[in-house]
Amino acid sequence: MSRSLKKGPFIDPKLWAKIQKIRPGSKNEIKTWSRDSTIFPEMVGLAFLVHNGKNFITVNVNENMVGHKLGEFAPTRKFVRHGGRMAKEEAAASVDAEKRQMEAAKAPEPEAKK
Repeated sequence: MSRSLKKGPFIDPKLWAKIQKIRPGSKNEIKTWSRDSTIFPEMVGLAFLVHNGKNFITVNVNENMVGHKLGEFAPTRKFVRHGGRMAKEEAAASVDAEKRQMEAAKAPEPEAKK
């Protein structure tokens, strides 16, 4: 645990005030920059817009998230992909194969002879 037990879990006071004002089950999203705030049981069922450094990521809180930090569910880095020309060719081939499968599934089946 990164914080001592006598201090307790951290939550931004402004964020806590917003949570206390909102009614449970409402569809309002709470916008926050406090990625280091711990998720409390009172937050279950609420939606948060967590800033990732560039834009806001929607985080819908459920029971499994209690005890974690809000920032864990809003990644700050985007994986582009490794490789160069070969990776692009592989990706294009897989897309073509998928298109062919979709076309084959849409094509009407020939009727059986009686």
